[in-house]
Amino acid sequence: MCYNKDGEVKMAIIDGKELRKKKLEELKERIKGTKKQLGLAVVQVGHDEASNVYIKQKEKLALELGYYFIHKNFEENVTQEELIKELNILNNDDKVDGIIVQMPLPHHLDASVIQNTISPLKDVDGLTYVNAGKLIQNVDGLVPCTPKGIIDLLDEHEIALEGTNVVVIGRSILVGKPIANLLVNRNATVVLCHSKTKNIAEITKNADIIIVAVGKKHYLTADMVKKDAVVIDVGINRENGKLYGDADFDNLKDICSYITPVPGGVGPMTVYELMNNVHLAYTLRKKK
Repeated sequence: MCYNKDGEVKMAIIDGKELRKKKLEELKERIKGTKKQLGLAVVQVGHDEASNVYIKQKEKLALELGYYFIHKNFEENVTQEELIKELNILNNDDKVDGIIVQMPLPHHLDASVIQNTISPLKDVDGLTYVNAGKLIQNVDGLVPCTPKGIIDLLDEHEIALEGTNVVVIGRSILVGKPIANLLVNRNATVVLCHSKTKNIAEITKNADIIIVAVGKKHYLTADMVKKDAVVIDVGINRENGKLYGDADFDNLKDICSYITPVPGGVGPMTVYELMNNVHLAYTLRKKK
């Protein structure tokens, strides 16, 4: 069973839209204290439709916050050398505080090399080896946006993390691995499950909190979850023009103490966390 900090069990749908609105107001106040216009650069290769939508969302919020925004779009046949050259230009541009490379990249480009070309101080996706290492060692750095959003959602609802049993399903470098590390840093006991894990349902049934990020519609079903558990659904699955999560929301919402919907749960927090990371990156660079 999962409790808030007062030892009470509560049942609620976690609204990411409301928390994003609240957090954006707080961020706007922090931005007022900066001595320069914050800058975000997005580097894209190709013209993937989903990527175009995500970049538009980032641009809209960045401009709303008064950020300087650059969108560099390269054709799919761009060479790795050309892309690295552009990233180094952005690394040395004082107008730019944060850089992201929109995924996925074409197969001829080495995503790891590209990501690690970004200066760790401007790595607002938190994917460089330097920032991944800082997360493991629990020192200040830039953390991937979706995991940060999950932690903020849990904290907002005063869901206790210390001493709880948490199961993370999915081991991606963008969500699964970093959220597992963030939770361990908060003294939770974490089991990280993946496609090779046997008898996942037996593991999830003992979890106080389940975070599912596998990209499979309704993967997490009611028979895999104990009563009053917390379910955080990171999945976005499109089917016939409609969005579905990785959790079977309709059959889980009356079992769980808390659950995030799709859409409207974790998603709205991710873009906010990106903008917050831009401000954090500026702050960390000032310290350097």
